[in-house]
Amino acid sequence: MTIPGARPPSPSELVRVSDRITFLYVEHALLSRQDSAVTVTSDRGVVHVPAAQLTCLLIGPGCRLTHHAVMLLADSGTTIAWVGEKGVRFYAAGRGLSRSSRLLEAQARLVTNTRSRLAVARAMYEIRFPGEDVTRLTMEQLRGREGARVKKVYREHSDRTGVDWRRRDYRPDDFDASDAVNKALSTANAALYGVVHSVIVALGCSPGLGFVHTGGDLAFVHDVADLYKAYTSIPVAFDVAAAATDADDIGALARRMMRDVMVDERVLEQCVRDVRRLLGVSQDDPEADAWAEIVALWDGGSGVVPAGVNYGDEGLGGLVDW
Repeated sequence: MTIPGARPPSPSELVRVSDRITFLYVEHALLSRQDSAVTVTSDRGVVHVPAAQLTCLLIGPGCRLTHHAVMLLADSGTTIAWVGEKGVRFYAAGRGLSRSSRLLEAQARLVTNTRSRLAVARAMYEIRFPGEDVTRLTMEQLRGREGARVKKVYREHSDRTGVDWRRRDYRPDDFDASDAVNKALSTANAALYGVVHSVIVALGCSPGLGFVHTGGDLAFVHDVADLYKAYTSIPVAFDVAAAATDADDIGALARRMMRDVMVDERVLEQCVRDVRRLLGVSQDDPEADAWAEIVALWDGGSGVVPAGVNYGDEGLGGLVDW
């Protein structure tokens, strides 16, 4: 019997995550499907978005999403994230690109051992402190050095733009209660979190198994996003605050500027490389096993055996009663 509808693409036919565009934020629109494109329909018209070229679709308030659109995005390995107004909240996400658990297993192994977890945390700080030796620093020392670094970054961009900076001040339940630079920073960080989250999910890692951050379901997202804030969301927030007028939508300005900065800085590609390097997975063939339909069984030791095989003659002398 022929299954109706278009044939879903095989993993090898999909566009690699490192070659995709970063994210698309949509609000107050109808998302449907036409052929291999997602159609976004609003009072401004209709836009066709190639699903296979998109890493993450951020769905904001006022959106309606058809079943066919979800089918296409799922088949294309595009992560769907439902977010709040101006992108400042994260609610849910769909399945990403990876078909392998190799990175997830490496992440779980590293985070559950104190020594290896500290080694990964140090490697994260080393990325932020190029040229400095952090191999002997404790977590307390690393946090202190990171706090001083961030304060310096804020001060430098305040001096550069002339925007007054006092402290990080925001209320998750009241976006407009903050000043312009804090509102822009919240929005810019949310956009960055969305991109990093989509990469982590697409690579098959756990967003909740963090090395520096812990206890939250997005701990690893915050870990990785912190690697890029100094040259993405922080300068963007000050630039937006310096350029915005009272009539401007600061959230919209910050999202558009973050989009451009993340493309220019190639944050998506860098994030893929950083996650794999931090978890100790070879870069030689960075996504070779991400495209295979891997189904295997643990052999009880350090290896695996093929799935889809009847092992009824092993162990129980051929007697298996299901």
